[in-house]
Amino acid sequence: MELKLTRPICFFDLETTGMDICKDRIVEISIFKVYPNGNKESRTWLVNPEMPIPAVTTAVHGITNEKVAGEPTFKELSHTIYNMIKDSDLAGYNSDRFDIPLLAEELLRAGLDFDMKSRVSVDVQTIFHKKEERTLSAAYRFYCNQTLENAHSAEADTMATYEILKGQLERYPDLENDIKSLSEFTTRKKSVDFAGFIVLDKDGEECFSFGKHKGVKVAKVLEAEPGYYGWIQNADFPLYTKKVLTAIKLRKLNTKVS
Repeated sequence: MELKLTRPICFFDLETTGMDICKDRIVEISIFKVYPNGNKESRTWLVNPEMPIPAVTTAVHGITNEKVAGEPTFKELSHTIYNMIKDSDLAGYNSDRFDIPLLAEELLRAGLDFDMKSRVSVDVQTIFHKKEERTLSAAYRFYCNQTLENAHSAEADTMATYEILKGQLERYPDLENDIKSLSEFTTRKKSVDFAGFIVLDKDGEECFSFGKHKGVKVAKVLEAEPGYYGWIQNADFPLYTKKVLTAIKLRKLNTKVS
């Protein structure tokens, strides 16, 4: 079953130096773009992370420091990557919790203003976990009746994710072949930032999900304790979280002025 699209969607996968969204870097990225008219394009890049790749991570994806030493940095690739995804929805495997947040950090670090306001995301892993509870390789075998070769290669994982989603649509009649509906089905919680530090409460307003102000509306905290904003900006929070918090603060100031 082919996807019913009203705009392009980019399936992508990252191989990285580790699992810390704030500190780790991309060493390989693969993007498979599908257009509403059925056209497709695929790009894969090795990336110099400008930091050592731990041996324990190399053991997973096979990418060594020597392999990426002569490759471009993410900043050098950032405009090409941004231009490929800027008009598209996004999809991946565990992408809502890892790949999209880390990609956002890399793009913001490179000076590109990435956000999700004009797009939706589909996390194929969430569909799989809600329906079957398995791994990517098992999902590929289950839905596509094939063995996933070169697992933990960004390109192989990206293409497998695309095929799995099509297989899921074939298998589950209750899944609507519509990217917005799939995005809603795969969204685990109503977070405003990728990391989930700022979420929407029952009134649809932003509130903090951690620390001493957990469950308290962001606007109320910023008004009562202005220094809390500065603490977050100077602490080890994701750049995207800081960007979202700044937008809330500016919106609040603009509301006061008007």
